[in-house]
Amino acid sequence: MVTLKSPSEIEQMKPAGAIVAACHREIAKMIRPGVSTWDIEELVEDILRKAGAKAYTKGYKGYKYATCASVNDVIAHGFPNKNPLKEGDLVKIDIVSQLDGWIGDSAWTYGVGQLSPEAEKLMRVTKECLDIGIANAVVGNRIGDAMYPLQKHAEANGFSMVRELAAHGVGRELHEDPSFIHVGTPGKGFRLKEGMVLTIEPMVNAGTWRMKIDADGWTARTMDGKLSAQFEHTVAITKDGPVILTAQE
Repeated sequence: MVTLKSPSEIEQMKPAGAIVAACHREIAKMIRPGVSTWDIEELVEDILRKAGAKAYTKGYKGYKYATCASVNDVIAHGFPNKNPLKEGDLVKIDIVSQLDGWIGDSAWTYGVGQLSPEAEKLMRVTKECLDIGIANAVVGNRIGDAMYPLQKHAEANGFSMVRELAAHGVGRELHEDPSFIHVGTPGKGFRLKEGMVLTIEPMVNAGTWRMKIDADGWTARTMDGKLSAQFEHTVAITKDGPVILTAQE
């Protein structure tokens, strides 16, 4: 069942989103060759702790970390580790905070040092897909109206949209109804309503959209070993248009 949030509840969600945004701003300052995703894990834990927030993913269904750290061909749910990042890597950091009972969820892709032209284009197009999805997340649209244009934007640029990992509602819990993927048909799917709070989180692959899961049961990789990028915001659907609850500006 979809839980619609009141304007007051959406306001109450903003601090949790702001903490995640603060984490991403600090990560952007430290990304460079030689830094490890474990360094990022420790930074995020420290920021969350000082803010009085909980790292929601730590202990979630047995997951052990405050961040998901997914490098290069890893699409999502990678484990942070102490391996130094290398020039040209793409690293995706997904953070979920919980503050005063509310969730903030945002993932961001960071380029390490000098990127290849393909990696630069993949990052740019994926961020554009996020922006397109948010712009179309308006009251009265169906989810297909919002997802179709971002899917087509990725494909027009020679990339593919992941179909086996879903976005979701968010609020008191991380995964609330509705769930949906970032492909669609105009006029199809559930209708967007005032008070919905959703993650919009396109995952775009340089090659096939198909993926596989490592033996650890978590790490999702591209089937062909090619690069993947992701950008994610928590977005509230309001009568005045979409409101980004994890905005970094």
